[in-house]
Amino acid sequence: MDKAISKTIGRQRRHGRIRARVFGTALRPRLCVYKSNRYLEAQIIDDDAGKTLASGKMADAAGLGKEIAARAMAAGIERVVFDRGGFRYAGSIQKLADAARESGLKF
Repeated sequence: MDKAISKTIGRQRRHGRIRARVFGTALRPRLCVYKSNRYLEAQIIDDDAGKTLASGKMADAAGLGKEIAARAMAAGIERVVFDRGGFRYAGSIQKLADAARESGLKF
C-alpha cells in the first residue's frame, strides 16, 4: 500500500473514532477542521439540523481561527465542540484552536 494512501486511511479511521463521540447541537455546535496541503478549512456545524452555520478557508491558521470565531460570534455562537478531524492537535491545528479561543470562542 502506498504511504500517502495509508496516511489518509489512518486519518479517516481516527476521524471516525472522534466523530463517534463528538456531536454538535444547536446550543453547542461542532467546529470541524480539515487540513490539505495548501489550505485549512473550518466549519461550524449543527449536527441536529444538519446545517453549516459558519465556514472559512485560508492558508494562515491563526487568521482562520480569528475569522471563524468572528463569524460564529456574528451568528450568536459562543460555545463549540472542537473536532480536529483526525489530525494531531499540534502545529497549524493548535494555532487555529488557540486563535479561536483568543477571539472569544469557548471549547
